[in-house]
Amino acid sequence: MSKKPAKTPSRRPAKPASQTQPKVAANRPNGRLVDDTPERIARALEAIAAQLATSAPAQAKAPSFADADAYVWHPNGRLSKVARVARVEIDLLKGIDRMRDILIENTERFADGLPANNALLWGARGMGKSSLVKAAHARINLERDEADKLKLIEIHREDIESLPALMDILRASSFRFIVFCDDLSFDGNDASYKSLKAVLEGGIEGRPENVILYATSNRRHLLAREMIENERSTAINPGEAVEEKVSLSDRFGLWLGFHRCSQDEYLAMVNGYCRHFGITVAEDELEHEALEWATTRGSRSGRVAWQFIQELAGRLGIRLSSK
Repeated sequence: MSKKPAKTPSRRPAKPASQTQPKVAANRPNGRLVDDTPERIARALEAIAAQLATSAPAQAKAPSFADADAYVWHPNGRLSKVARVARVEIDLLKGIDRMRDILIENTERFADGLPANNALLWGARGMGKSSLVKAAHARINLERDEADKLKLIEIHREDIESLPALMDILRASSFRFIVFCDDLSFDGNDASYKSLKAVLEGGIEGRPENVILYATSNRRHLLAREMIENERSTAINPGEAVEEKVSLSDRFGLWLGFHRCSQDEYLAMVNGYCRHFGITVAEDELEHEALEWATTRGSRSGRVAWQFIQELAGRLGIRLSSK
């Protein structure tokens, strides 16, 4: 039997020397590989720094404040003027006479450079809390010279953390300011209230002498009830657990409570609007329709009264323009 010839192992073609030898940097001494990672990182960091420098917002600059009586604060450091404030005349705010008189007196003292308190307007929704702040501002400015007028600055609830920056701008001005935050409240682990606490009383600089803070809220302590109860139930010392957050409302020296209005107060609001805008309807018919409107809304308040007047005026073809 003949033997098969032994297989000779196949040999792959040898790779060119350029593929088997390590790549050498063309301009490195002695042909050695040099790790340029640190240099590339440094160049990248320099590029990022240059980009940040060009995109960083400009330092906040104070406007002259002579162009308008009201402004809106933006967290990027900009104050935009409000040409026409959406407000209700103070004589149309019915059922809140006591709170109206107290707030106007406090605001007037502040405008005259006398001691005055930060104010927290709290209570039932739709009862004219924010309307009273804007109306009081207009009433105080009614007979004042341009140089003595109060300026109204609105800051939104979500921008409270930027409040110290706003204070820095207002501190240097010769005007006096009402900083107003509508519907102020805090939930969960929200820590932005600390910025407000520092401005109200606790910080080194504190509140500038030419600034007063007015806030409205549906909550007396600016916190949800379940939030307070949860803090008490889980803390070792229930009293100390909520003291820091509850103490925020204590830093408002003036508390004004707004409660749900009675039927007579609600009807007085409706009649006041009718007289002001010249709406003539039979008394019994007006009362019946106004009460029916409140029943369908499930509440009686200044807001509900105003909504009814808008419905009534629209139906009668009457324009709601101030006299």
